[in-house]
Amino acid sequence: MKKKKTLISSGIVAAIASSLCCIAPLLAMVAGSSGAVSGLSWLDPLRPYLIGFTVLVLGFAWYQTLKPQEECCENEKTSFIQSKLFLFFVSVFAISMLALPNYSKVFYNNNTTELVTTNDSSTVILAIKGMTCTACENHITHALVGSKGVIRSAASYETGTATIIYDAEQTDIKKLSTIIRTKTGYEVLGKKK
Repeated sequence: MKKKKTLISSGIVAAIASSLCCIAPLLAMVAGSSGAVSGLSWLDPLRPYLIGFTVLVLGFAWYQTLKPQEECCENEKTSFIQSKLFLFFVSVFAISMLALPNYSKVFYNNNTTELVTTNDSSTVILAIKGMTCTACENHITHALVGSKGVIRSAASYETGTATIIYDAEQTDIKKLSTIIRTKTGYEVLGKKK
């Protein structure tokens, strides 16, 4: 039974680690800090291996739970941690962590505020280092939308950019870069050409 607890714990740790770079922006938003968010982007290349490990470990735990038991062990009372119900909850949690990049946008309120645009509205595309999934995009967009002078913003982890329409009378590229760096922790490489 100790082996089963170790398997379940390993599955949970692997599931969380595989989505850690996506979980960090959400935690940073809730906590109001952002310093280490982009520092977890090194985990992104390991994500497929961590997902595979999670599936293997939880699959083996389910096999151990569902395989026919010896007669001597059938009458033994099992604790909740050793039950099928607990393994079910762990599996649901692991699947929700693995799927986090796909539904992370529900945690962000990205309603753009329509500002009265002036003749001084401008568009800039900034190159950003460290984005690895849609959670990163949502984190950057969320930080920009609430900032003074930003009319619209959209980030893309695939291109490593953030496209920002802003009121040039209220803000500028330097301030926008500072907002991204301080509120999200991602590095702004400069204006994309």
